[in-house]
Amino acid sequence: MKIINRYMNLLIPVIAVILGLLSGALVMLVSGYDPILGYGALWNGIFGDPYNIGDTVRLMTPYILTGLAVAFAFKTGLFNIGVEGQVIVGWLAAVWVGLAFDLPKIIHLPLAIFAAALAGALWGFIPGLLKARFRVHEVIVTIMMNYIALYATNAIIQSVLTKGSDTTEEIAATASLRSETFEMLTNYSRMHYGILIALAAAFIMWFLLERTTKGYELRAVGFNQDAAHYSGMNVNRSIILSMVISGAFAGIAGAMEGLGTFQYASVKSGFTGIGFDGIAVALLGGNTAIGVIFAAFLFGGLKVGALNMPLEANVPNELVEIVIALIIFFVASSYFIRWLLLRFKKGEK
Repeated sequence: MKIINRYMNLLIPVIAVILGLLSGALVMLVSGYDPILGYGALWNGIFGDPYNIGDTVRLMTPYILTGLAVAFAFKTGLFNIGVEGQVIVGWLAAVWVGLAFDLPKIIHLPLAIFAAALAGALWGFIPGLLKARFRVHEVIVTIMMNYIALYATNAIIQSVLTKGSDTTEEIAATASLRSETFEMLTNYSRMHYGILIALAAAFIMWFLLERTTKGYELRAVGFNQDAAHYSGMNVNRSIILSMVISGAFAGIAGAMEGLGTFQYASVKSGFTGIGFDGIAVALLGGNTAIGVIFAAFLFGGLKVGALNMPLEANVPNELVEIVIALIIFFVASSYFIRWLLLRFKKGEK
């Protein structure tokens, strides 16, 4: 069937989500919980109140950007596991600019976001350089860079930005992404202007990869480095550039947290998880810009809606984590779903 061929990339994540939800319902049933009541509570937790909708959008904002970071690297033949570290350094850089300067908002806010992008890009440049010059696998380097980012930023917060404190002061209002309009519309949730930046970033990624010569070159290197080299492309420069752009997306995700949601930086005992969730968001979104937006909304909704499940249905939050894990499992099993769809297509003939 032509419809299956045309919408194969859309059908696979949709079927994966449905299978994940059905499997989650089965887990709830086996565990002694009512799945209809549980999913009803999840739905109400996402859409039942303007505050919940606003908080879902607030959480999907960094997910869009981390998903774009992973997807961009993947589209160019790289696997950026260091998104988490790039988020952390971007968060710190944005807050530092928000604290250190006294500028008009029209300069201060873009400068803080630019600093976050620059910090993330620098954190992506290092594994990109090592990959391009010495063929050191980017997965190993980026994993190590995550830990360096975590402990280095903790040390900077305690010894440079504060006098031994675990939390910095709040940033200046001129560097804040907080929106009184969004807060009023969503019953004073923490939704902020960052969602507009995230959507713009998705458009930039699509335009860069699909509508520019440089994007074509980056994708060509991702498809086949040898062919790209023999056609005259600078493979090493493309690898570094890809990691830099990917890191910049992740750094801006950190700015969304530092300038929007929290307004400060603090010592972290562990990873935020935003960067690692970005891998799943990119996978579910098929590594496309529009797919990442929808996948980020799904993940944000599940995380926010899960908070309502213990209250309304007595279902523990951990079960939602199981549902998310099952969705990722089925997305990772896309080959099996594709095989089933093709079998169905043959059966129709």
